Amino acid sequence: MKKQRIKAVALTTVLSAGALLVGAAHADQTLDSIMQVSQAKTTSGQQSQKRIDKLQAETTTLLQKFKIVNKEIDGLKVYNSQLEKQLGNQRKVIEDLNMSIDQVTVIERQIQPLILRMLDGLEQFVKLDVPFHLEERLNRVETLRDNQDRADISVAEKFRQILEAYNIESEYGRKVDTYVDTLEVGGQERQVNILAVGRVALMYQTTDTKLSGAYDSTQGAFVELDSGEYRAAILKGIRIAKKQAAIDVLELPVLAPEAAQ
Repeated sequence: MKKQRIKAVALTTVLSAGALLVGAAHADQTLDSIMQVSQAKTTSGQQSQKRIDKLQAETTTLLQKFKIVNKEIDGLKVYNSQLEKQLGNQRKVIEDLNMSIDQVTVIERQIQPLILRMLDGLEQFVKLDVPFHLEERLNRVETLRDNQDRADISVAEKFRQILEAYNIESEYGRKVDTYVDTLEVGGQERQVNILAVGRVALMYQTTDTKLSGAYDSTQGAFVELDSGEYRAAILKGIRIAKKQAAIDVLELPVLAPEAAQ
């Protein structure tokens, strides 16, 4: 009886030890599984962290690019606004230019007849005026008339030339001038010094200073003067005109104005 109990206890102990060994082996397997799962989670977490870090870096880069692009957009808005103002001003300038072109066309049509009338008046004035530098002045008028038919000269330039000719004629009346010319004196052609005192008096004196004369507008011709009366005065006037003598008072033959009829 006692032996059976011992056997039973021994068997129980053996069974218990076997069960313990089986349990320990099972526990080892479970622990290994847990460690593997933990390691897998750790690896997965590391990979996820790397992806997160990469996404964060990409996000930061994109954010920086966004800020840069946003600044460029703001700059472009300001630039476009300025360009819009400039374009508005340019459109206004274009409108003004188009209006000016239309006005110039109208003015040009009106100026051409005016130039022709001014030219006719200038020619008539020269022919009726005291005949100093007569050939030169008539040639100037003829040149201006020829220029009216030239297509390579603008209307503005033609008008400027007419105004310049009028200005030259105006200057003649404000200066003392002298030049050499050829006149018929005493029935023969003689070289003379012409003295023009504005449009007040026009005289001549032969180069030997022996003969002198003055233009008589009523007769439309030169008349001979007394050889001794005005000889010195005319000679002095010629020297003043040549800037060979100081300006002084001259006693010259001047026809008195006639009363208008």
